[in-house]
Amino acid sequence: MNIRPLEKKDLRDVHKINNELKIMSYWFEEPYQSLSELESLYERHIRDESERRFVIEENDDFAGIVELVELDYIHRNCEIQVVVTEKFKGLSLAENAMIEIVSYAFDILNMHKVYLYVDIDNKKAVHIYKKLGFKEEGYLREHFYTMGEYKDSYFMGVLKREWNRELSDDF
Repeated sequence: MNIRPLEKKDLRDVHKINNELKIMSYWFEEPYQSLSELESLYERHIRDESERRFVIEENDDFAGIVELVELDYIHRNCEIQVVVTEKFKGLSLAENAMIEIVSYAFDILNMHKVYLYVDIDNKKAVHIYKKLGFKEEGYLREHFYTMGEYKDSYFMGVLKREWNRELSDDF
């Protein structure tokens, strides 16, 4: 697995992910985005200090994305989001990408806390996040609307002092 910054050449692959209902429902977002809109967003955010977007590659193939968004340099926290394409599910790429990028958030960006939102029904993701040291900090009732219904979500976070450095030693 390789993690690298998102490049303009990756936008077609990102566009495919952004328009898959099943994937975007886990991010509580609408699966509707034109390639032109995505290219415009890329140009507008290329120098944006409030986010970092990375590509997950497996054997030089696009396998997914992992993002740090809402970077807050005053309170030293940010949100993490990860998605792996269907073709690469089951290879622990999401887990390994999370390890690498959470370590990046703490060690390079000097964040104090990394947080995420996760559908309470996404048991596999909740298990992985807990395994990585994220703790449930809140339960948001009917907080997100996706696929025709309101969904409950956990708000989970991990603090820099709680982060297990041994997880990232392999990277």
